[in-house]
Amino acid sequence: MDIARFSERLMGMKDEIWLRHANPWSVWTRVLTPLPLLALAIWSREWIDNWAWVAVGAVLVWVWVNPRAFSQPETFDSWSAQGVLGERVWLRNRDKIAVHHKRVANALAFASGTGLLPFAYGLWAFDLGFTCLGIVVISGGKMWFVDRMGWVWSDFLRDGGSMDDLKSRS
Repeated sequence: MDIARFSERLMGMKDEIWLRHANPWSVWTRVLTPLPLLALAIWSREWIDNWAWVAVGAVLVWVWVNPRAFSQPETFDSWSAQGVLGERVWLRNRDKIAVHHKRVANALAFASGTGLLPFAYGLWAFDLGFTCLGIVVISGGKMWFVDRMGWVWSDFLRDGGSMDDLKSRS
């Protein structure tokens, strides 16, 4: 099972939404807010008991709304936009991606995933240090992944790819 393609379908990421998500505001608010807000929502179980589920739900709604909340950027020249477009190439045209990008992207996904361990433990134990460590590892891995996806986008364009190649095959 391809978890990336599954999450794309789960999030309902259609062509127009991908282009809106390339807005730097979408990228940076997606990077900076969900994990700290999720941690706060889960920690709130100590203060507001079962109402914490409402807070967790609100964070999950924000994760879904975020790619839709901003307009398509006027240009796709920013680092963040190129990272989003590269991620789209990663999902739609993986057969055209150089092996060295695939190896690094998979390693970064694994490295980022290892941050789930301290994050989960920190949330369970109300340990700020482990929670923050998890956030840094997960977010750091994701940022490095986005950087690599910018490189994938650059190579994709250099090799004759275009925005039209990214359209859904419905």
